[in-house]
Amino acid sequence: MSTIQDIKARLDIVEVVESYGVKLQPSGRNFKALCPFHSEKTPSFYVFPEGQNWHCFGACGTGGDAFSFVMKREGLTFSEVLPLLARRAGVTLVTREKDTAQEKELARLRAANEAAALLYHHFLLRSPEGAAARAYLEKRCLNPQTVADFQLGYSPSGKEVFLEPLRSQDYETPTLLAAGLVVEREGGLYPRFRGRIMFPIRDSRGQIAGFGARVLDDSLPKYLNSPQTPIFDKSGLLYGLHRARETVRQRKEVVIVEGYMDVLAAHQAGETNVVASMGTALSEKQLKLLKGLTNRLVLALDADAAGEEATWRGVVAAEQAMERKVVPQVNWRGWVRYQETTDAEIRVMTLPSGQDPDDVLKDGSSTWSRLVTEAQPVIEHLFLRTTSQEDLTQPQGKSEAAKRLLPYVAAIIDPVQRAHYLQKLARLVQVDTETLKRMMAAAGRKTRAEKGEAPLPSPKETLEEYCLNLLLRYPQLRGVRQHLSPEHFEASENRELFIAWSQGEQALTDSGDASLQEHRERLLSIDIPPLEEKVLPRALKDCVERLEERRLKRRKEWERLRLSEEVDPAGKDFPFAALLDGSLEGMDDKFRPGGELQRQGIDINTQLRDIYKGRQKKKG
Repeated sequence: MSTIQDIKARLDIVEVVESYGVKLQPSGRNFKALCPFHSEKTPSFYVFPEGQNWHCFGACGTGGDAFSFVMKREGLTFSEVLPLLARRAGVTLVTREKDTAQEKELARLRAANEAAALLYHHFLLRSPEGAAARAYLEKRCLNPQTVADFQLGYSPSGKEVFLEPLRSQDYETPTLLAAGLVVEREGGLYPRFRGRIMFPIRDSRGQIAGFGARVLDDSLPKYLNSPQTPIFDKSGLLYGLHRARETVRQRKEVVIVEGYMDVLAAHQAGETNVVASMGTALSEKQLKLLKGLTNRLVLALDADAAGEEATWRGVVAAEQAMERKVVPQVNWRGWVRYQETTDAEIRVMTLPSGQDPDDVLKDGSSTWSRLVTEAQPVIEHLFLRTTSQEDLTQPQGKSEAAKRLLPYVAAIIDPVQRAHYLQKLARLVQVDTETLKRMMAAAGRKTRAEKGEAPLPSPKETLEEYCLNLLLRYPQLRGVRQHLSPEHFEASENRELFIAWSQGEQALTDSGDASLQEHRERLLSIDIPPLEEKVLPRALKDCVERLEERRLKRRKEWERLRLSEEVDPAGKDFPFAALLDGSLEGMDDKFRPGGELQRQGIDINTQLRDIYKGRQKKKG
């Protein structure tokens, strides 16, 4: 048994969920409650003690084990949750000397940054040289509380006045260099930042990873950041996230701006769900910090040409970073095809021309709130952006607009919305919808996979472990994922390995800590029959089909249990009097013929039927 499996075996999912304030009510052999992840009046959150898992049958539509519950509830990564649950279960985590030494070094770098931040803050508030910086912050309308909350500082121009206090705390040259606080030049060691306003940049846990620094005059560069260090990766940090985390979770929405001052102005105005990408295009790493807190992102970037380009890059990054799920789509014949979609709502906030978020917030938070509320869906923003860049009076411009927008229209899962935007594009380029449909179909047509059969998993591994084994052993499968998504992996450790695999070999190598690597090594130690190159795509496809079949069967069984328990004669939910007199008066809509539960059951049956038909066709 691996360390992760040992932790799971010692935990009780019911106790874990209740420890987070969720009031579970008995429901037959299981428990139900109002979902802690979205607002609702009728319980749709179920905990299944026998399987040690949970599932939300409402708006979330997700579930998992104890690890995934704590990850979603706390907005933490698997690696951050692992030690929490290990302590709760009384399990000692696997550690390696290399990991321990590395963690000690990282802790030393963080401590050096914390000491530097205290110095910078002192120089801002107390030193005569910091008067110009204090005047600048006052001019930017920042009050003392905001300055204190974000521990703003000032880096003095002198050398020894900064270095001596750090040396007196036993921070030697190698540590200061590794933390990015000093640079070596001819003549000795010098502070990296001098004569600048300092913005400590903290990670999601509130620990200082590095600094941003702004000049007080017109000299260049205007902003200077810490260099890449073992604890500072600008593309993997969001300024203000440590203070925004709780509000983002409560409001279920995050607003992403570009600069430090934008975040400070927003938080001072009470808009504490605002974070900054620190002047760079949004990256996948930054967005992954948010997906455990909310799936609603509002991009509030500058309205100029450069800002438009940054907005577009942010949209692309969000599409790639946010969690994806496979959604069945049923056509009028009852056939099902599966599409992968982003489990995120991404909107773009249009700022007044010539203004940045800081300017808007100075006019009052009511204007800001209105702009956030009026933020447009990405598809609407793309239409506006494309029409402003293409000459739609010319055939070439119309063709380019259609080519650019069709892939996004085709990606819309909801058939009514897709039809709406297809008609909108048809009016825009002045062609009929059938022409656009043919273009869309031609672009989406794929070649058939090579024939071959996938062997069944060995008795030593589960179906999802066998699938991971295939992916880990055969790198060439990276380009033929077959709509495989994290949703197909019920075990959190398997889901984390799949996410790391999706991000590339480096992420897979660096993923998690020793316990997750231990699980990866265990999977690779299981022998599977060697497969020929031509059989691999078919093998993966068969595996994914089995995983999807398992997911649907599990969902069907949970729905059956839920229905049987909610109509239990011992309960109070089911109106038997309405059945006896045939009136159905007072009956909850979900119990009526054609109600929610029946519709869900029919949908699952339709999807399973499609899988069985495909399998029979293959055998034939």
